[in-house]
Amino acid sequence: MSVLSVLITREEMRNRNMIAEYTRELDTLPKGSIKRKNVNGNIYYYLVFRNGNKIVSKYIGKDEESVTVIKEQILRRKQIEGILKKLMDERNQIEKLEATL
Repeated sequence: MSVLSVLITREEMRNRNMIAEYTRELDTLPKGSIKRKNVNGNIYYYLVFRNGNKIVSKYIGKDEESVTVIKEQILRRKQIEGILKKLMDERNQIEKLEATL
């Protein structure tokens, strides 16, 4: 086995492991966005996301701390989605390299 094929195999395993880990983390994070509603002069926060074709609004509360935590989790989810996209592109390149060897 050549050095190049060993490197490609290691890179493929690393790529698979990273995709699996990020996918697991992605499953724990909330999806959607936070909407603010003003009802009778009071401000309420909702997490709004799609569940199939249905739009779901989940009440978060009035507390700014819980809203901040969820905003950070949503931001982390978007970062992970970007990383996963790059990892999938890498996987496609690895598969092309393996096909040429």
